[in-house]
Formats: sequence, C-alpha cells, structure tokens
Amino acid sequence: MFNKLSFKIGILFFVFFLIIEAFLFFTLYSNLANDRIEEVMENLLGRGNTHREVLERNFQTSTIEHVAIMESASDFAVVITDEAGELLVNSDPINKEMRHIIDRVKEEKIPKNGKIVEKRWEETAFIATDSPIVIDGKHEGNVFMFADTDNVKKIIDQLSDQFLMVSIITISLTIIVIMFLSKFIAIPLIRMKEATEQLSKGDHRVALHTERTDELGELANSITKLSNDLEQMKMARNEFLASVSHELRTPLTYLKGYADIISRDDTPKEEMKEYTKIIREEAEHLTYLIKNLFDLAEMDENNFTIKREPISLCELTRTIAERVQPAFEKSAIQFSYLCEKEFVIDVDPARLQQVIFNTLENARKHSSEGGRVSLSVKQKEDDIWIVIQDEGEGIPPEDLPYIFDRLYRVEKSRSRDSGGTGLGLSIAREIIESHGGTIEASSVIGKGTTIRIRLRKGGRENV
Repeated sequence: MFNKLSFKIGILFFVFFLIIEAFLFFTLYSNLANDRIEEVMENLLGRGNTHREVLERNFQTSTIEHVAIMESASDFAVVITDEAGELLVNSDPINKEMRHIIDRVKEEKIPKNGKIVEKRWEETAFIATDSPIVIDGKHEGNVFMFADTDNVKKIIDQLSDQFLMVSIITISLTIIVIMFLSKFIAIPLIRMKEATEQLSKGDHRVALHTERTDELGELANSITKLSNDLEQMKMARNEFLASVSHELRTPLTYLKGYADIISRDDTPKEEMKEYTKIIREEAEHLTYLIKNLFDLAEMDENNFTIKREPISLCELTRTIAERVQPAFEKSAIQFSYLCEKEFVIDVDPARLQQVIFNTLENARKHSSEGGRVSLSVKQKEDDIWIVIQDEGEGIPPEDLPYIFDRLYRVEKSRSRDSGGTGLGLSIAREIIESHGGTIEASSVIGKGTTIRIRLRKGGRENV
C-alpha cells in the first residue's frame, strides 16, 4: 500500500495542503484573537471616557457615587481618585494588583482621551484604563476601569474551540478530496503502467483511449502511438524476414538444382557450360544480396561508416555518366548528362557513387527502347540537387510512398532480372540521410519517374 503511486500522491498533496491550511489558520486565528482583545480594551477605555465626561460636567459626590453604583452591577470595576491619587470611590474591593496599577500610573502623563495602562492579559489578573478628569484646564482626578482577564481568556478559549472544530472539519474534507484527487491522477498512470507491461511482453495491441488534453493525455497518446509503431515494426520485420528467406532460397535452389544436373555423367558438355554460367550468375546475385543485407545491418547498428572528403561533384557524376553510357546505348535508351557548374562538396565519394549508380540502373531497367534518361546536377541557394529522370512505365501512386522500404517491389511477380533485390533504394536513402540530405521520388504512370537527391553544399547538415 505504502509503495502505491496513489498513496504517495495523496501524502504529497496532504502535506502541501496541511502546510497551507496551518499557515492560513494560524494567521486568521492570530488576527481574530488580537481583534477581539483590542475590542475588549477599546470598550473598556470607551466606558471610562464616558464616566469621565459625566464627571467633568458635574464633579459632585452624588455623581461620583452614582458612577460606582452603576459599575457594581457590571462585569467591570471602576475606581475614581482625586488629582493626588487618593481614593474617592470604588465599585468593587481594591486588591494589591489594582492598587499597584493606580500607584504606577500616578507618575505618568495620561492624554485627555485616556489610555490603556495595563494590557498584559496573559500575565496579569486585570486589564486597566485611565481616563483623566480635567475641568477648566485643571486636573481634578482619574477614572480607572478594570476588567478581569478571566473574561478575556474565556473569549479566546471560545475562539480556540471554534477554530479547532473548523480545523477538524477542514482536514477531514481535505483528506476526502485528496483521496479522490490522487485516485483521479493515479488511475490513468496505472493504466499506462499496465499498457507498458503489456508491450514489454510482446503484446502490441495496446490502445489508451483518452479525451484528456494535458500531459497525461499526451503521454497516453504517445504510448498508443508507440504500440502502433511497434506492431508495424513487428509486421515489417516478419515481412522482411520472409522476403529475405525467399530471396536467399531462390538462388540456393538454382545452385543446388544446376549443381545436381552438372554432377550427372550424361549431361552434355555444352549444357554444362550453360548451367555453370547460371550458377555463377546466381552466386553473384547471392553475393550482392548478402552485401546489401550486411550494409543494412551496419546501418541499423550505427556502424555504417561515411568517409568524407572534399570532391568535385561534377567530376564524380561525369565519371559515372561515362561508365553507364555503354549500357544505355546497348539498351537503345538515350542518356543525357548536365552539370551546371563545378561544385566542391564534402561527401563519401564511394557511397554517393553507389547511390547514383543504383538509381541510374533502376531508370535503365524500367525504360523502354527509344526512351530517355537524364542525370543533372544543379544548385539552388545552399542546396545541391542531383536529379535522375526517366521516361519509363512509372510507379503507381499507391506504391510510391513505399519504394524506399526494404525489399519492397512495385510488381511483386517481377523477376529478379528486372526487379532487383528491393534493397537498393532503401540503402540509397540510408546513405543520403547519413550525409544530412534527403532523397525523394515523384512519378506519373506511363510518363516516367524522377528521383531527386538534395545535399547541403557543405555536406554536413543534420549529421
């Protein structure tokens, strides 16, 4: 229980709210208590000032005694003295503390509006005020008012009891709210935990449907997307393994079959030569396939090395154009080459040459006699574009987004002679992206395909 996320969140919220509530309650309690005490003292001073005003208008023995009689029925005590501090009248018996306060105040200069002369309600038995009696500018006496501090303490005790009750209710409500709040926060997190455990066990059918737009909603959507991506990767891996198995099995079947035929004693010599040629071609195809698979494995493990060096791009592409020209002439396809101006670019020449060769070979294989293929190199601002364009049969729109995927073939029934291994464009994309560039394709059925390779002039973008 104590290790559960909901419990930890609840404790965190509870401590946080408890600190805030304690601070607010302490501040409010202190202010209210001080206000009530101040109110009692001001009332006491106001009562004394009222008696003083009456006595200033009629400072007679009868009036003085009348004031004492009035206060004898109240919770307060009044003591009236003359200008020398001698007792004139008192409503209640005078004890030592009252006498001490009166004697102490004799030497003080009290303002006409009176003064609270004892306010230490927590330490003394009385709080007291002094209102001087001044008639025609002459000090005639003093009106002392006393209030038992037990009454003040009762007021504070009542206030404390009320605050204690409110605190208990508030803390109880806080605990209930926090329990629901922590559950509300923890439930989606628990579901996400269960979903990730499901993913770790290989079950990628995870869907966390949520309408939340906060961080938890974003996390749930990310887990769902991860689940979908893993499922797609699993399917792609299975398809890839199946395709690789097929690609390897086909040449191996040829090799075994023709080797069996050659091993027969009755096989004619001419047929043996033909079968030997086929075995050699299949072995070369198998070697090429394994090399491509090895390159892809290195790319996946980030062991694919790019050896950069500054080169003349026009010189590199011109050399490629000269090398592929005979193959295009043999296929009766018109080939053209254009490089607008000399470019020096920092790339791996062998890898870039591999990409351009592979792309041109694809263009040749998918072009008909009398068609045209072009290789051009251009610069637009800081980008260098290598464009290979053909007038072949084109690629269907539904296949175009996948032509750079591994072992993807536009025509699944196409032979290896025309269709290749399905790895060339995938490797080309990896090579170009490792240079910080991009490779993209556009195509129109019956009109041809265009491959555009973009490289930064420095050759080091996003690497």
